[in-house]
Amino acid sequence: MVNGALGVLLVTGVGVGYLSLTGGDDSAGASALSRTTRVMRGTVVSSVSASGSVESARSRSLSFTTSGTVAKIYVQAGDKVSKGELLARLDTTSAEENVNSAKANLTAAEDGDTSTASGYSSYVSAKNAYNQAVRALAGTELRAPFAGTVVTVNGTVGGSSSGSGSSGSTSQGSSSGGSGGPSGSGGSGGSSGSSSTSSSSSSSSSSGSGFIELADPKKLMVTGEFTEADAIKLKTGQRATVSFDALSGVTATGKVTQIDMSPTTSNNVVQYGATITLTSIPGSVRIGQTATVQVTTATAQNVLYVPAAAVRTAGGQSTVTVLQNGKQVIKTVTTGVKGTQGTEIKSGLNEGDQVLITTTTTGTSGTSGFGRAGGGFGGGFGGGGAPGGVPGGGRP
Repeated sequence: MVNGALGVLLVTGVGVGYLSLTGGDDSAGASALSRTTRVMRGTVVSSVSASGSVESARSRSLSFTTSGTVAKIYVQAGDKVSKGELLARLDTTSAEENVNSAKANLTAAEDGDTSTASGYSSYVSAKNAYNQAVRALAGTELRAPFAGTVVTVNGTVGGSSSGSGSSGSTSQGSSSGGSGGPSGSGGSGGSSGSSSTSSSSSSSSSSGSGFIELADPKKLMVTGEFTEADAIKLKTGQRATVSFDALSGVTATGKVTQIDMSPTTSNNVVQYGATITLTSIPGSVRIGQTATVQVTTATAQNVLYVPAAAVRTAGGQSTVTVLQNGKQVIKTVTTGVKGTQGTEIKSGLNEGDQVLITTTTTGTSGTSGFGRAGGGFGGGFGGGGAPGGVPGGGRP
């Protein structure tokens, strides 16, 4: 699982110069590498990420609402079906006989004396029995409640159905507080069900959750588990970028539509689930694929920023070391959006100021872990020159 704040998009590059290096090349102890950069102006983006798998935001486990023997199955896994299409049916012999019998009883009751309490009660009972028989006959057909793709067919011709009904899940944009999407009902032609956060139904002919599993591939989502520190940054409506492990270079866009109110805890790690509904779906994306979602939690445009390593925070106060006339001066700053690579500076520094970054390393070489001057920081910055004509990577 991938968690934590990811990347900062910085529009302009940062020029870097090595200032000093302490510790000999042969020293196995700690070495301090100092370098300078200038306060730049650009865009800072903060984000959090998590991994999950692609699911349909609209799925249904379909089962017959009537008990009987399966007579015909019209679809197989992978078939695309339209709303109301007949998917399977049971043998109707018994159900038709029950309808005919109930109809005859209802006719007799209607012809009787319904003016008395006893006669009217017999009529009502006969009418209810007839309506029940008609519903049972309709329940011998399994129809698609919406257009979608058949995921699995768990039943077989000749098998039996216990008439357990259907259930499904539908994920929609949540309201304030990040609660689950609204529930609804669906199903036609003997396929009944309700929307919920999970799908479960039984079928006597298979160990699957439904006789037929149906999903809408045009409405996909990814549910990621975010650490509690990252989850507090999430809000419904935030934009997200989704990448796929099996599809190199393929990305989709989405937005946060649901945030779980209750966490899950595993190995003493508290996490909150969040649903990201895809707003663009590449044709190569399939249900079940592993995906990583990166949610943009904050953006600051046209602002001053410095590398995150330049900011020191203690006691609720943030400071940055600035070089002025060759001397190190510690200045108190007010920070804004914080990303992994860069931090927005709201006050305390000016564009072009030289700031000092000191990093302590261990190993046999004092330069271990750092690229050559001018290489940028961890991929978070571009390679452009610093303001005022200072070349990227040059010593100010």
